[in-house]
Amino acid sequence: MSLMLNGMGVSKGIAIGQAYVLYREQPEVREYAIATLRVEHEISRFNRARQQAQHQLQDIKLQIADEVPQDITQFIDTHLLMLDDPVLCEGTIKHIRHRVCNAEWALQAQCDRLVKVFDDMDDEYLKTRKDDIIHVVQRIQRCLTNDADADLANDTKDHLKGRIIIADDLTPADTLLLQHQKIAGFVTEYGGPLSHTAILARNLGIPAIVGVHNAKQIIQASEWLIIDGQRGMLIAEPDRRTLSHFRGLRKDEKQRRKNLFGLKNKPTISKDKQEIKLFGNIDRPDDVRTLRQFDHTGVGLYRTEMLFIERNEHPSENEQYETYRRALRALKGSPLTIRTEDIGADKEMNRSSQHGPMAHNPAMGLRAIRRCLKEPDQFLRQIRAILRTSAYGPVSMMIPMMTCITEVEQALELIEQAKAQLKQRKQRFNPDMPIGAMIEVPAAALSAHTFAEKLDFLSIGTNDLIQYTLAIDRIDDEVSYLYKPLNPAVLKLIDITLKAGESAGIPVSMCGEMASDPLYTRLLLGMGLKYFSVQANTLLEIKHIINHSHIDQLTPPIRKLLKLTHPDIIEQELLQLNKKYS
Repeated sequence: MSLMLNGMGVSKGIAIGQAYVLYREQPEVREYAIATLRVEHEISRFNRARQQAQHQLQDIKLQIADEVPQDITQFIDTHLLMLDDPVLCEGTIKHIRHRVCNAEWALQAQCDRLVKVFDDMDDEYLKTRKDDIIHVVQRIQRCLTNDADADLANDTKDHLKGRIIIADDLTPADTLLLQHQKIAGFVTEYGGPLSHTAILARNLGIPAIVGVHNAKQIIQASEWLIIDGQRGMLIAEPDRRTLSHFRGLRKDEKQRRKNLFGLKNKPTISKDKQEIKLFGNIDRPDDVRTLRQFDHTGVGLYRTEMLFIERNEHPSENEQYETYRRALRALKGSPLTIRTEDIGADKEMNRSSQHGPMAHNPAMGLRAIRRCLKEPDQFLRQIRAILRTSAYGPVSMMIPMMTCITEVEQALELIEQAKAQLKQRKQRFNPDMPIGAMIEVPAAALSAHTFAEKLDFLSIGTNDLIQYTLAIDRIDDEVSYLYKPLNPAVLKLIDITLKAGESAGIPVSMCGEMASDPLYTRLLLGMGLKYFSVQANTLLEIKHIINHSHIDQLTPPIRKLLKLTHPDIIEQELLQLNKKYS
């Protein structure tokens, strides 16, 4: 008898195969006292385990290096860097010395402290970075307990080919090894859409579902499974009719993906000849290579904070300038929109630069432009680096988390100050570099007409706009059901922003996850959005929908849909509209 389980689809595609249930118990960590004379020995034991973990990751990287692009293997590089991170290493050593305890307990205590910091963060992407800390710590713990058998690298034999992996969680290294073994897909009990494992699955084209609670207890080894990575659906022991249906869908999906690549480097233009700008989102200059695998387009959102956070300190002006130049060179003449740093009280690189104690509610705290205005010297350093980059190509600067016109005016004054400093230095820059703001706070959306009078463009960040509007955390299982982009309040704020840009004659883009979801493409076109900035792996699908849409025909039914008051009814109507015009 068939059994259906639901989770969160994080990587599209249909996989059919037999289950491989991955049992890998985490090491039990207990605290015990050690003799004072053995403290240095315990520290040496910790360092040896850490070095062993590094060797394991380096070996995994060597195994898969020839098969995947360098930007994919950088996920392993991130874990390698974390194994050398002073916050993790020195904090553990201090705990061993202070508590005169075993390395396992000291490491776990430091892990718990770091996880708490990430749990308090508001930014969804950064919050999920706690998974990387947990994965790195668990690898060291297995080395400390000599549990080599728990390393997936020792278990990836040919019998995994074509299997669907069922696990409590997977690390990025696990995911790369499993892809190396040509698995069909995977299901995990934990995880979220922004974890590195989920991002890797999307980049590697592995159908994946996360958040299927108790899957390891429910699914039996070698059971036949179907997973639908788009709908987040897992079917165990499907009947013949269901199996035949999904095999047909899988065949159609493969053909559709093949057809989509025929759109690579072709114009993005609707059936009624309206040109739409379609760009990609990146976190690092190397991400441009991934973007170019799908399309030779520009970047509508370059999140610069990764340069700050990965270094755990403020990069110099020249270092920032060289990094931004590298991204611009990789784009070979296509536009680059650089977002200024979006870090704050809960995401400090070192505690010496904190302004007062940790905020009780970091979501409402000192972050992004608020923090930059508190540290004008640091902000000026980044502004100058971006301005210098603008001398070499089409660069725009975008400021996040704007709330009121006062912040806009203060930011523009600092930009003028930076220009004056560069003139004094006789350094080149584009004096007319476009300056824009992200609309991700309801107050900013309601003031968009005022913002539009002083800025060159606006960009809607739907991730924060939705959760600030609805007062929910998208990755909190307890309230995630409330996270609805089609809530009438959210749609009204988007509509206000689009109309403000139109009235002022300036572009309005959207760079949040909503822009990357094909479900909403026709809705946004009908609302008047002409600038999309999306995840690389959805770019061609969004382009396909745009190129097969008649925007003038979409506008009247979308306007009618915007008058509805219930999110579920809006979704039903949108699904019908998508079906009608597909």
